[in-house]
Amino acid sequence: KDLKELRNKRWDKAFKQSDADNNDTSREAVNRKATIVIEHLIQASDVSHTMQHWNVYQKWNARLFKEMYKAWKDGRGGTKDPTEFWYQGEIGFFDFYIIPLAKKLKDCGVFGVSSDEYLQYAINNRNEWERKGQAVVQALIAEVTAAYNTDAM
Repeated sequence: KDLKELRNKRWDKAFKQSDADNNDTSREAVNRKATIVIEHLIQASDVSHTMQHWNVYQKWNARLFKEMYKAWKDGRGGTKDPTEFWYQGEIGFFDFYIIPLAKKLKDCGVFGVSSDEYLQYAINNRNEWERKGQAVVQALIAEVTAAYNTDAM
């Protein structure tokens, strides 16, 4: 949470200052903007599946769920069973991380007109997850239960 606040402050300093300050072309201002954009690109690369077609998002979301479930079952993944929070966790992830990140990438113009597409995919995937996510999670639970011969939920 602290890291998010720090990133947001740095973003605001680089991109949301007054018009007079935002037109600053000094080397420091340009470097600050470039650094912030690169940081956001790195963040986006880690979660790029969420800003692509639903099928791509689902493929990588399922793989992450299975990986986290196995780690939890093997005692390597913390104390929380992902079957208990996955559906709601994805909604929060979209609302508080993915969609704001996609909006920032659009605002800075780093992807040009493609930024609109990435933001729209993120919004569409969030909405699709809200409609279908519980059924998706139930199917994933059935799959990991069969694979690991355990009793989930």
